[in-house]
Formats: sequence, structure tokens, C-alpha cells
Amino acid sequence: MVPTDAWQQHSDSEREELLPSKPCQPRAQSVQWRNLLSFWLLGLCNNFSYVVMLSAAHDILKHHKAPENNSHVDPEPTPTPHNGTSRYDCNAVSTAAVLLADILPTFIIKLLAPLGLHLLPYSPRVILCGVCAAGSFLLVAFSQEVMTSLSGVVLASISSGLGEITFLALTAFYPSQVVSWWSSGTGGAGILGALSYLGLTLVGLSPGNALISMLGIPVLLLTTYFLLLKSPDSLASQRDEVLETSTQQPLIAGESSKPHPNFNLSLSFSDRWNVFKGLLKYIVPLALVYFAEYFINQGLFELLFFRNTSLNHAQQYRWYQMLYQAGVFVSRSSLHCCHFRFIWILAVLQFLNLGFLMAAVWFSFLPSIYIVFLIILYEGFLGGAAYVNTFHNIAVETQDEHREFAMATACIADTLGISLSGALALPLHDFLCRSH
Repeated sequence: MVPTDAWQQHSDSEREELLPSKPCQPRAQSVQWRNLLSFWLLGLCNNFSYVVMLSAAHDILKHHKAPENNSHVDPEPTPTPHNGTSRYDCNAVSTAAVLLADILPTFIIKLLAPLGLHLLPYSPRVILCGVCAAGSFLLVAFSQEVMTSLSGVVLASISSGLGEITFLALTAFYPSQVVSWWSSGTGGAGILGALSYLGLTLVGLSPGNALISMLGIPVLLLTTYFLLLKSPDSLASQRDEVLETSTQQPLIAGESSKPHPNFNLSLSFSDRWNVFKGLLKYIVPLALVYFAEYFINQGLFELLFFRNTSLNHAQQYRWYQMLYQAGVFVSRSSLHCCHFRFIWILAVLQFLNLGFLMAAVWFSFLPSIYIVFLIILYEGFLGGAAYVNTFHNIAVETQDEHREFAMATACIADTLGISLSGALALPLHDFLCRSH
């Protein structure tokens, strides 16, 4: 049996030589559950800092700090509108600025990763993820300037983006079920990240102290990877059995769908290009889903401000983020109950949400914030369903020798959609705040 450390220290190109053909049967079941739990926790820890930064976006831009004591902040600060004539109570900068800081580094990482990231061993990548996540919490918590806070958000983006492409690629060496557990964990990060930030600020902690209290998450990430997750040698034959019972369809037309026992990691540029073209049927609709939902989240959430409630503007924004993440968590955990093959249907439904909420912002016809709460919950459900079903479909339909590359490459879709939405949400924010 190959020791765990040996697996984690080797590069992708060396791992196929480490995989024995037979697992240790008496321990196979317990090892399987151990790995499923590991991928759930890795998904949770990987996305946690990203989610918290988006939940804290309104606070980062208003940058509330107690003058003498950083351990307390007024739970209901007086809003400072960007434009005294605006009915939206706008920040000087759109929360889309935080979104861009939280997603552009991820986009760059995912764009460049197929060119050579697979040559770097997994362990250094995971360590870098943990260090960047911890650094993001500390930098934002202790910063005194918005630009310094945004630098902390960039660190969270590096951690999340590098982690996603690393762990999704790693799923290629485990049974296909780990994809749904990873996805559920990322959904759990959404609800737990948003809820923890909301709860800690509601009980009186300053945004800075709330972030410091979350430093255990990067520690949990490293502990899960190095101590809980087992090397895939014990699951090699189980994985082959799962693949043999799955309906696999090649991404490249004319190729055999017969699974291969080993992973061929030396794909030529031509092979990678052909696999990428086959992935477009997944990448395009997923990118559209994420464009619509993050245009809502970072372009419209701040402008959906209701004065006839007991919640102030910052609290309304935090509740929007929490409910969105709740919808994402439910749908990312529902693969066994509800499976969508045609992701473009979810894209259409998400654009209908975007159109409706855009009209609600412009015409202010919604009488109650609770209607918005329901729509946001539904919006999160559509986004989470698109994510988990996209990667599940890729996992079961892709050839063995292409799966690691395909899983790592397809994750560019959500990042591309989010980046475009953030770029367009910035001018929209300025236009609406100056015209009303």
C-alpha cells in the first residue's frame, strides 16, 4: 500500500505509477466514508472565506470601525448615502468591487491552470490555500483602509480558486460520488459562512472580530487533507467498478467509452483542445447561470433596500446573502433527489429572476422585503443545482484519461460568469445611484 505522504508529495504525472490494483477489502467501506466526509469538509473549508468576504462586502465598503475599542461596533450604524437624492442608500463604491476582488484572481488562476498547474504536487497547493485563507481573515480584520481590505479579499480569492481547481481535479482519482459530497460541502460553506457572519455581527461583534473568530477554518482545511483524507490507492478498484456501471459518453466524438484502468496525464495540446470543445456544452450554460445570479447578488442586492422594516440596510444585505447561500446549500446537496441534465433550462430561469429583480429595483413595485427573500432563496437553488449537476455530468460522461483535466478546466465556467457580472454591475450601480 502506498503511504499517504508519498501520494501527497508526488506530482500528477507520477501518481499513476503509485496506484495498486486491489484495495484492502475489510477497510474499504470505512475508508470510502472517510473520503466522502473529507471531500465534504474540503468543500466547506475551501469556499468559506470566499463566502464570508461577499457577506461582509457592505461592511468592508462602509468600513465601520469603533473609534476607541475594536471589540464593539454599533449594531445599527447610521447609513451614509453616496447620493443624498438617491432612494437606494448607495455606497460610494458598489459591492461589485468586492466581488471583483474576490473573483478576478480566481479567474486568472483557472485560466492559466491548464497550462501547467498539474505539474505542481497537490500538497504545496493545499498549504498555499490554507495560508492565503488565514491571511485574508487577518488582513481584512485589522485593516484601516478599504484598499487594504480588498487586498485581503484577493487572498481569499486565491485560496478559493486554487483550492477548487485542485480538489475538483483530485476527485478524478476517487469514486464519482465524491463530486456530490464536494459540491454539498461548498454549499455548506455558503450557508455556514453567511450565517456565522450574520450571527456574530448580530450579537455585537465587530466585523473585524467576527473574521478573526473564523481562523479555525484554514486549520480544518489542512487537517482534513493531511490527516483525514486517504490516498486513493485503497479505492482504486472500487473506482473502476463505479465507472464500469456508469453510462459514459466520450467528450471527443468517435472515441471508445470503455474505461481505462490507469490515468493518462500526458495529454497533448490537441487532446486538451478537443476535450475543451466537448466541455462547452457544460461551460456555456453554467457561465450564464452564474452571470445572472451574481449580477443579482452584487449588482442588485444593495439596491433592494426597504425602509419599512426593522432591519437596517447592512442587516438586509446580510440576510440576502444568507438566504441565497441557504438555497445554494439545499440544491448542491440534492443530487440524489433531483438530477438535471440540461443546464440551459436553469440558465433561462435564472435570467428570468434577473429581469424581474431589475424591474423591481427600477420601479420599486415590491411591497415587502419577504417577497425578495423568497426570490433570493429560489435564485440560490437554481445556482447550486447548475453547479452540482454540471460537474456530476462531467464526472460520469468523461473518459478516464480526460477526467482530471476536464474537471479542472470546467470550473472556469462559474468564475467567468461571475467576473463578467461584477464588471457590468459597477457601471449599473453608478447609473442607478446617480439617476434616482
